[in-house]
Amino acid sequence: MQPDSPQARDYVLIQDLAADDRPREKAMRNGIKTLSKAELIAIIFGNGIKGKSVLTMSQELLARNGGSLSTLARKSIKELVKENPGIGPAKAIALAAAIELGMRCRDESPTERPRITGSKSVYSLIRSKLELLNHEEFWVIVLTRSNHVLDMFRLSQGGTAGTVVDSKLLFKRVVECGDVAASIVLVHNHPSGTLKPSVEDDRLTAKIKEGGKLLDLQVLDHIIVTHESYYSYNDEGRL
Repeated sequence: MQPDSPQARDYVLIQDLAADDRPREKAMRNGIKTLSKAELIAIIFGNGIKGKSVLTMSQELLARNGGSLSTLARKSIKELVKENPGIGPAKAIALAAAIELGMRCRDESPTERPRITGSKSVYSLIRSKLELLNHEEFWVIVLTRSNHVLDMFRLSQGGTAGTVVDSKLLFKRVVECGDVAASIVLVHNHPSGTLKPSVEDDRLTAKIKEGGKLLDLQVLDHIIVTHESYYSYNDEGRL
């Protein structure tokens, strides 16, 4: 038995697969977009374990997560290792890094400041920052008079059930943007997936709206983001 033969190793390499089953060769031949989710993950992992190809490992990983990349993306590195036999820290970190890179690519700001035209444009702008989180965060988008984004910042971060919002700090940050700041959009996420605003959400929205009047600062909307969708106070006629 050769020392580097598949039988002698404790893992299975991509090149051990049949030629038609090798994701890298398939990507070179047909383009990266032709690869399945499992094949893309197999390329990230590089090799499988003894008796199991990397492609099989990738397929099993997806199956454990309902075939959903979004579900997979919400897993921590420790969870990936704990819940998936054969996936150690190196593979888990490589997968997490690939997912994070994709999210950052989607989140890169365009050269020109984006313009907010409604709740959908807010959701498109900020969803990548919030939709996969397992904890709650509160963000503020500051707009000019023409509704172009002047600034966007995270005001607070909490646990799975909520986060503390300091309205004084919020207005201080907005004032620091200068006189061009004309309005704001409030955004926070519900890790639970529920789109229904809580009583506390309603109180906070009303409080910030009243405080904004003292600064001639309009609250255009308050958006609640979940893993799959969003809720808009403005769209529901609640502002």
